[in-house]
Amino acid sequence: MWSSREAYLLAMVCLLVGAALGYFFRGSAANMPSPAVQVGSMPSAPPSGMPAAGGPPPTAEALSSIAAPMLAALKADPKNADVLTQLGNLYYDHRVYPEAITYYLRALEVRPRDVNVRTDLGTAYWYSGDAKTAVAEYEKSLAVDPRHTATMMNMGIVKLNGLSDSKGAISIWEKLLRDNPQFSEKQKVLDLLAQAKASGK
Repeated sequence: MWSSREAYLLAMVCLLVGAALGYFFRGSAANMPSPAVQVGSMPSAPPSGMPAAGGPPPTAEALSSIAAPMLAALKADPKNADVLTQLGNLYYDHRVYPEAITYYLRALEVRPRDVNVRTDLGTAYWYSGDAKTAVAEYEKSLAVDPRHTATMMNMGIVKLNGLSDSKGAISIWEKLLRDNPQFSEKQKVLDLLAQAKASGK
């Protein structure tokens, strides 16, 4: 059972995460994703260009408290891909990217074709400052599911802002719209395309 203090702290954490909506998409949310992390315009190369989130991250103690039930489940079943993914998501959502990467990699050892987790792994690498590895993970995701919208959306952002590859970004976003003409975030993609074409990168 949660104490009243822990429940309050969890509610505050959820509010902070909810306030941090933006362009990056979480692959594990769904194939037709909803915005999950970061606020504002397209992120530039991290860490200095990373958009600020809505408030300070939770303390290590608070995160440990939230993670404790999942870690207990994992101790009983170390290859439980669902629990590994949940832990990855927890640390990702709270911007503790090295831990997120660790759990996503472990989840992918169990389910290597999980494109949602692979996309989240790529984005965690991006926020850790490793654009090339992020794109490599997105490419692995698209090798399994060439129409995965979250992967294509994020790959374009990283190509443009991390690798200064506007042509690559434009190409992947145009493919996203061709392959998914009813994409719910179509206007956002069109805005990103306009920015890429105007960037001169």
